[in-house]
Amino acid sequence: MNKQLHVCFQTPLEHFTLDVDIKIPASGVTVLFGPSGCGKTTLLRCIAGLHKAEHAQLRINDDVWQEAGYYLPAHRRKVGYVFQEPSLFPHLNVTKNLLFGQRRTQQEGLLSLDEISQLLGISHLLQRMPDKLSGGEKQRVAIGRALLSNPEILLMDEPLSALDYSTKAEIIPYLEQLHERLSIPIVYVTHALSEVKSMADHIVLLEKGKVSAQGPLKEMLLDLSAPLARFSNAGSLIDAVVSHYDEDYDLTEFSVDGGTVTVPGSIGAIGTRKRIHLSASHISLTRTPANDTTIVNILPVTILEIDQASTAQCNVRLQLGQHSQILARITRRSKDQLALTIGDQLFAQVKGVSLVKL
Repeated sequence: MNKQLHVCFQTPLEHFTLDVDIKIPASGVTVLFGPSGCGKTTLLRCIAGLHKAEHAQLRINDDVWQEAGYYLPAHRRKVGYVFQEPSLFPHLNVTKNLLFGQRRTQQEGLLSLDEISQLLGISHLLQRMPDKLSGGEKQRVAIGRALLSNPEILLMDEPLSALDYSTKAEIIPYLEQLHERLSIPIVYVTHALSEVKSMADHIVLLEKGKVSAQGPLKEMLLDLSAPLARFSNAGSLIDAVVSHYDEDYDLTEFSVDGGTVTVPGSIGAIGTRKRIHLSASHISLTRTPANDTTIVNILPVTILEIDQASTAQCNVRLQLGQHSQILARITRRSKDQLALTIGDQLFAQVKGVSLVKL
């Protein structure tokens, strides 16, 4: 079955009108991204049927959930919803909280109770009461309950916003595993760019109720006319495969399109796939490769586009290998001093590499 959402909503809010017409991909994670109060949560509530938009068309697969003259009520929509707060039933233990969603649907779910418990790392918590759980454990139980309802789409409304930094770091790997295991579309709301880099396949940028840009995340990060490229922490994503581990120096080498990248630590077995984030501000450009330098990641690149990001800086979009592109941010003075122009063949010196996703 081809799962795809066509989402078209128009509804007045307090300070603006939510006016959205988008198609959400059949699989993977679509992130609704934007500042607080831009309409992200309202859009999610419209999909779930918790907010009835005045003008709407909503289709999932070939099923109509809402259009002129027809409105499928929320309790009949096959939606798994994870809120900012876990909202577990305080009088039920973890197992009974999880099975509540399954009892509602009365159908076999995407995954069994045992599979979900193992996937979310909560097998040892099944007999505990909610008041004996940490914030991260409660949120994992809430995610499991949503999945056991056998949804056709999973909606996640800033599920990490109430958690501290260390708890977020604890729960993100479980969310990444869900991304790999689930075949249903996931719509994930956040205003944190770090979560976008970790989770998103597709991104929809919202501003005052309207879509300012949308597309595959890798492309959107590299679109110099789009908002993401102007963020202070702008960067790019490339796919990488573990190719070697240097035990003497505790360094892992990755094969990437156009070269190799080395990072500290033992990251995984040979052949392990990762997503690497390269911060634009951590990339410098040179016409000749440096030999006497502490920077170990130096990659041959070609300039594709140059765009002024601010009065002092430029964004430079670069071809890496045959199929990859990365983003560098340099000063306008450096651009002029090196007389950089489209088509120049350079070397990118990468000072910082982060692994963001399995």
